[in-house]
Amino acid sequence: MTPVSEPVESMTEPGRRSVALRPGTWLTWGILAFFLLNLAGVIVTVLLDSFSTKWFDTWIPGGWSSHWYSDAWKEFTLGQVLGTTVEVTLLVVAISLALGVPAAYTLARRDFPGKKALNLLFVLPILVPPIAYGIPLATVLYKVHLAGTLTGVVLANLVPSIPFVVFTMTPFIEQIDPRIEAAARVFGAKTPTVLVRILGPLLLPGMLAAGILVLVRTFGMFELTFLTSGPTSQTLVVTLFSAVNSAGIRTTQSIDAMAVIYTGSMAVLLLIALRFVNPTQLVARSSD
Repeated sequence: MTPVSEPVESMTEPGRRSVALRPGTWLTWGILAFFLLNLAGVIVTVLLDSFSTKWFDTWIPGGWSSHWYSDAWKEFTLGQVLGTTVEVTLLVVAISLALGVPAAYTLARRDFPGKKALNLLFVLPILVPPIAYGIPLATVLYKVHLAGTLTGVVLANLVPSIPFVVFTMTPFIEQIDPRIEAAARVFGAKTPTVLVRILGPLLLPGMLAAGILVLVRTFGMFELTFLTSGPTSQTLVVTLFSAVNSAGIRTTQSIDAMAVIYTGSMAVLLLIALRFVNPTQLVARSSD
């Protein structure tokens, strides 16, 4: 029986073949095309509006201008917002790697009581929606007077980021033969030397992958940042949300210009991530 997803060859004339697709295949491609068409429509509409002078009842804008980007930059103080976004993101990446890599090494190399429970504890912030634990977390940060500050935003974003590093790094560490470390110690290498000169180069691809993925995740994290940020600690995605929903009259073109800046930044980060990160490495395990 021919599978649904495979084309069926039929004879139309001697020596010539035509390919007929099953109805299920046409339906799949139709749904995919409909989704991509709607996605492209949303993106193109926002992009065109960010360059338009007016656009109400016509298919294309009535005029074009790029001053909305400079207006948005001044109106929403995007220079400060982008600086805060970069600072929060880099701090979260650095701290997550500093804490997550040793934890991943321990989980990959050691067996101890409660290891399964610890694994479950690490996986919960990844599986549970951020809003579910974000509200109690924000409440605690407000009680200790850290909410509304840069420190509070970084601490909140570390909750899902450290487990993300742990589960990204564990497969890389498991693929490293423990006998390499043992051989280095036999020849007199001390722990710092083993970490820097032996494990360091081997773990570098995994650390790069984990760092880039955490960077993308933190840059686009809305819930935790929104719940714990203040006027001087908002990231770009929170500022964009506030511009759309807060009180006051704002031009849609300026908001769309900021949306284009945010989308473009995320697209660049995702391209960098896909350039350096192979998704199959995230679930790879050694065959031993």
